[in-house]
Amino acid sequence: MTPAKSNADIEPCLAVVMPVYNEADTITEVVNLVLAQRPVQQLVIVDDASTDGTWEKLQTLAGGKPTIQLARHPHNQGKGAALRTGFRLATAPLVIVQDADLEYDPGEYYLVLAPILAGRADVVFGSRFLGGSQGHRVLYYWHSVGNSLLTTLSNMATNLNLTDMETCYKAFRRELLQRIVIQEDRFGFEPEITAKVARLHARIYEVAISYYGRTYAEGKKIGWKDGLHALWCILKYNLLER
Repeated sequence: MTPAKSNADIEPCLAVVMPVYNEADTITEVVNLVLAQRPVQQLVIVDDASTDGTWEKLQTLAGGKPTIQLARHPHNQGKGAALRTGFRLATAPLVIVQDADLEYDPGEYYLVLAPILAGRADVVFGSRFLGGSQGHRVLYYWHSVGNSLLTTLSNMATNLNLTDMETCYKAFRRELLQRIVIQEDRFGFEPEITAKVARLHARIYEVAISYYGRTYAEGKKIGWKDGLHALWCILKYNLLER
């Protein structure tokens, strides 16, 4: 198969699952960017009890668009819980996770999907640290240290050689995803899903993507407590639940 040079080269085959919590400032732009990508067959948006007007904007955006499927949690549960809901609603053959901010570029779906479409992979991680074509925004040093530590510990437990376990862009064959039960409600989803695809002996690839990180003032939500919980999840899903 000739590698796709852009999203325009790929037929619709992708369910984009987007967890959302208080992203009123970016949600319209992100949704429009996602829908503009040819591979997108379905956009599943799970609002995790937003209180800033995000849900109202989503209802307007979804009006009359069969591609968009909305769900809403009655109270805030976390990213993992929203993804659990979204994965159940996904029906396209391939599934990718998309955050509701502007840190990741939907125009690069073709990079993440390429190994799956070529029949070489079941799961693809989009790495922020392999050197994407547009680079990445320079931000927090200690975040990069934390990401590196968590990825290293996860790799030691799973015997994988990932560079970015905590990345948002993870794409899956849907039939593989259906074999996995997500337990984590918050950001522990990342080490949990990594441990579980490794345990299934899935074919895992990693590709370079761009990254436009945002500051806490701009709405970044993950913090040091989530990092500590990720350490526990690496232990739990790799050693205690084998």
